Amino acid sequence: MYEIMEEEEFEFESVKAPDVACCFSLQAEFNNNPDSLFFNDGIKQIDFVLVYEDEDKKELDKKKIFQRRKASLMKMGMELEVTRSVVDEKLLFVKVHMPWDVLCTYAEVLHIKMPIKRNDISTTSSPFSCLTKHFYPSVHLIAKETEFFTAPFEKNRLEYFFMEDQDNFFTPSTRSRMAYHLLSRAPYEVRGPAIKLGITKLLDGGVYKAAYPLHDGRFNVRSKEEKCPNVRYLLFNEWAHPKNFYKMQPLDLIRKYYGEKVGIYFAWLGFYTAMLALAAIVGLGCFIYGYKTQDTSTWSKEVCDPLIGGQTVMCPQCDGECTYWRLNNTCDSSKEKEKVPYTAFGRCMRVSLGIGTVLFWIMLILASVVAIIVYRLAVFFSFSKQLRADIKELEPFKEYVTPQMATSVTASIISFVIIMVLNLLYEKVAIWITDFELPRTKTEYENSLTLKMFLFQFVNYYSSCFYIAFVKGKVVGYPGKPVYLLGEYRNEECDPGGCLIELTTQLTVIMGGKAIWNNIQEVLMPWVKNLIFHYCTRVGSEKVTPRWEQDYALQPIGKLGLFYEYLEMVIQFGFVTLFVASFPLAPFLALINNIFEIRVDAWKITTQFRHMVPEKAQDIGAWQPILQGVAILAVATNAMIIAFTSDMIPRLVYYWSFSVYPYGDHANYTMEGYINNTLSVFDIKDFSDKSRPLQTPYWFENSTTCRYLECITCLPTLLT
Repeated sequence: MYEIMEEEEFEFESVKAPDVACCFSLQAEFNNNPDSLFFNDGIKQIDFVLVYEDEDKKELDKKKIFQRRKASLMKMGMELEVTRSVVDEKLLFVKVHMPWDVLCTYAEVLHIKMPIKRNDISTTSSPFSCLTKHFYPSVHLIAKETEFFTAPFEKNRLEYFFMEDQDNFFTPSTRSRMAYHLLSRAPYEVRGPAIKLGITKLLDGGVYKAAYPLHDGRFNVRSKEEKCPNVRYLLFNEWAHPKNFYKMQPLDLIRKYYGEKVGIYFAWLGFYTAMLALAAIVGLGCFIYGYKTQDTSTWSKEVCDPLIGGQTVMCPQCDGECTYWRLNNTCDSSKEKEKVPYTAFGRCMRVSLGIGTVLFWIMLILASVVAIIVYRLAVFFSFSKQLRADIKELEPFKEYVTPQMATSVTASIISFVIIMVLNLLYEKVAIWITDFELPRTKTEYENSLTLKMFLFQFVNYYSSCFYIAFVKGKVVGYPGKPVYLLGEYRNEECDPGGCLIELTTQLTVIMGGKAIWNNIQEVLMPWVKNLIFHYCTRVGSEKVTPRWEQDYALQPIGKLGLFYEYLEMVIQFGFVTLFVASFPLAPFLALINNIFEIRVDAWKITTQFRHMVPEKAQDIGAWQPILQGVAILAVATNAMIIAFTSDMIPRLVYYWSFSVYPYGDHANYTMEGYINNTLSVFDIKDFSDKSRPLQTPYWFENSTTCRYLECITCLPTLLT
């Protein structure tokens, strides 16, 4: 049996535990000190807690596993103390303490860097510090961390390291990290050459119910314990509380309490949010400008003018049931625009199977996109036939609820539902595939899973947006000879106002729906689960509960840790960058979301979840090249949106060339007449029997022609 290791691989027999006298009490009664972070003797720190259920005496197999596990931990140098729950008598809490010699041994094995000398390099303060000090956490509560020169720890050079107090030389997060390292490698069963090891397998098998390091106190009440640093309390009040949304993050304290991996995540999230500010200002400016000028835009005025747009008869957009319509029906859509072991062969087979499975699911997504397209075509036909009649009494809404708008909104909602369902299903598949590949280290595991999940979600979230931006309305033919999908459904056309408004609708529905769903998952669900747990155990609420039992009542951190937090932000980054030309308000909305996202994530891990195991990290891992790839792709997609999806280039060409002599009749450069210039004329007698409208509106009278949008950027069916 093989276990996923941390950043590096260590041979099990290569590290010998020091000869330490082990202290193990079968049971120690709770001493009624709820804030204590120590054994009952008040000296030994609790570095980790294991929880198991006192099984029936008849279940001898599990009982033997418990005994073997305890013996194994003691052989590795750990000291244990067991206390029965004060609320549920079936639960037993095993408190784990790492003695000094064990800490020194594994600090050297893990190459943990420890301080050797205070940093004597002077730093200059900013001239704006008097202004910026209000945006930092209170220095009276969170003092600036002392900086040290550091070096990898070595036991035989202990005198060279800076040590004021042996008990506090290794921080609680470092002690917890080393404790978890031992627990992940402690053997619990040996059968011939096979060695079963690791707390993870025991948790998965239900032998232990939980394993976690302790929070150092309650988040909303300062601990009365003299030796308690109250870091959790300080982090909540100066970081996680919503009132601090405008303050900088205390990254040093976050790293000290939760470890480097969590610290790097919040540092990256803060940097990303700050970088959104400039894009948000520009995007908000574009949006406000478009909103303010929509009534003065020559283009919009001509579309909405009853003497121009109201007199321009447009050709039907579907066969038979669709009829002629006036251009000013699209008045609103014309505004705000442009914006492990295995052999090499075995590894090859496993990876190949994984790649094949991922490709299958990607094809499944594309199939769902095609299904949505067919839905749009079928529903547009139905809406064109019935919608106007159904809402004829709702006069205020009649001009807004067009068949295309109704089709776009309903298709976006259905697309979002399909996206979320496929995400839930594929998440389990991706984890199974990655487990099947048997990556040798935890870093390899996370990188492999990251790539699979991102590729899937990239196609899942963005495929419908790419369809609207670059495919819809590009291969439609013309009224006399339309192009059909599957030989039955007439391809979708864009409004004369273009497809950008529909792309904006799609982005708004998906971004908004995703933000709401994520907040439900991240905030509401943990809070409700904790509330239910407290309600179910209210019978013991009058009893004093110890620190380890209070933490057990919180939600467990998932195996993937911060994976979903990164994934959420990277998908958002894609929405912000890939389609910003069509939705310039996206950076502003992302900025507002992220300002609260930082505090929501902080509140969540500080108040609703057990203390996560501290981990080392030097960067954000596989997310870095993914972000770089998305940024490069964003340049291409926005250029293509401007060139092929929007009509920015045709409008500029008309303004600078065709509006004045020798091609135009205007004395000055203007956009007047652009509508007439872009709409082609079609003689209605050239309609085929299949395409000819079954009915004509009363105002059509004896007209012999209709107008349709000439596809300037279309691919030549287009050549015929």
